[in-house]
Amino acid sequence: MAWVGRDLKDHQAPPPLPQAGPPASISGTRPGSAVGFLTVSSVITMSAPFFLGKVIDVIYTNPSNDFTDSLSSLCALLSGIFLCGAAANATRVYLMQTAGQRIVKRLRTTMFSSILKQETAFFDKTRTGELINRLSSDTALLGRSLTENLSDGLRAGAQASVGVGMMFFVSPSLAAFVLSIVPPLAIVAVIYGRYLRKLTKITQDSLAEATQLAEERIGNIRTVRAFGQEMAEMEKYTNKVDYVLQLAKKEALARAGFFGAVSLSSFYSELMKGLGAGGRLWELIERKPQLPFNEGITLGKDTFRGALEFKDIEFAYPTRPETSIFKDFSLSIPAGSVMALVGSSGTGKSTIVSLLLRLYDPIAGTITVDGFDIRQLNPLWFRTKFGTVSQEPILFSCSIAENIAYGAEDPSTVTAEEIQKVAEIANAAHFIRDFPKGFDTVVGEKGILLSGGQKQRIAIARALLKVRLHLALDAENEYLVQEALDRLMEGRTVLIIAHRLSTIQNADFVAVLGQGKILECGKREELLANPNGLFRKLMQKQAFLQNSDTFALDIQSRENNLLKENV
Repeated sequence: MAWVGRDLKDHQAPPPLPQAGPPASISGTRPGSAVGFLTVSSVITMSAPFFLGKVIDVIYTNPSNDFTDSLSSLCALLSGIFLCGAAANATRVYLMQTAGQRIVKRLRTTMFSSILKQETAFFDKTRTGELINRLSSDTALLGRSLTENLSDGLRAGAQASVGVGMMFFVSPSLAAFVLSIVPPLAIVAVIYGRYLRKLTKITQDSLAEATQLAEERIGNIRTVRAFGQEMAEMEKYTNKVDYVLQLAKKEALARAGFFGAVSLSSFYSELMKGLGAGGRLWELIERKPQLPFNEGITLGKDTFRGALEFKDIEFAYPTRPETSIFKDFSLSIPAGSVMALVGSSGTGKSTIVSLLLRLYDPIAGTITVDGFDIRQLNPLWFRTKFGTVSQEPILFSCSIAENIAYGAEDPSTVTAEEIQKVAEIANAAHFIRDFPKGFDTVVGEKGILLSGGQKQRIAIARALLKVRLHLALDAENEYLVQEALDRLMEGRTVLIIAHRLSTIQNADFVAVLGQGKILECGKREELLANPNGLFRKLMQKQAFLQNSDTFALDIQSRENNLLKENV
């Protein structure tokens, strides 16, 4: 059901999502200070043999054997230097660790912001588990590579520089010989790094598949258990993680073969792994949504009335471009009216709501609101004018009050009185107060702890916080739900996706959908009066099925009574 109110306030475009800044930059004074402390600790570490040599020289080269004063001063100096090195190293570790956590935080917020901005078709093609894996595993891996491993690499580089300098000081010819083996090792390192980056990307993709499988099966555990598929799902997941293990073995073998050849192998390996994970992150962070996120015009209260029109629409889902859903689809819905869409399953009734919300753009044709093409409107602003109630509403794993408040433009500003008021109107307050914790009751994942009717009434209360808005409903109609919907529809443009006869009793107009277009449209009474009309035939068929169900239940009840009497 979709409604547009007549008393809309003039709203400005919603503010853009906060930007997290450059995701991979290590900026600020802390990382710079960390590098300084790292240099100090590395120089001190490499200078330790020099000072120890001085101590030995004092002991063995003093002819008078009276070296107590010299040795004491050298030991005191050596202790002070080592203490400074330890302090510098500890400070370096602290600064690098905190910098790493800030980088991971910025990566995750940037990634999450980018995910939310993607068009709906992107989520049709991308698995949830893969996105979760990128948010968790990939960001942590890249953050570690940019801090801990970079720190280790810089320390190794500083130590190598000091070591080479000392080698030239002691024996230039020996230093030249050692440096001659660097170019071959560098070539091997480049080849190894490319292989490891590729292997890491494959590993992360495989891990994402395993995460997706686990997330989906755990989220639908009741279905898995109902069909007795626990062992089959365990085998599937085991196969996934076994493949990840095989990839990990390949990585371990590659690192083992390279470890003895290059002293910087640990740093280099981890850095390449981080870059491999980073490639997956940048791919998504830099992806531009195919549909605009927060661009376009907004309408004032004098302009926005709620008249809807679909004109010559052609559409196919991006994941199934060969299957046409609509062709030459046209429909006009006057402002303030109630339009019911009926038709057999799979004719595209719910797709109309997706197009209206601009979750997808049609291949051809236009959708207008009060004469404005919705492609000209700001999508983020436009969707705030809609309220939706589906046949199986999705609730979040939080309290009932938080789920209801989610319908407001700013949930943090909703008061307890407002929540209770919309719950009363939606006929939900009574059963909510029956719970021990009332409105603070946690509903479980996707509202699993509530019945279907209870979830629908909470969803209606949530939509009521968008008063003066546009509602989309895929409705199931118990008496209390229907009564709440009747209140919800007053004074609004409503689009009903009808599944039952009782859903459309209050509809002003009915449109019969089939073959990708409107086959019949008009007032409900006029369509019912046509003996050969499609709408009349659909209603007669549903009435027959409902009567058959009632008759079957009556027969079953009589059989049960007879069994009781015989017993």
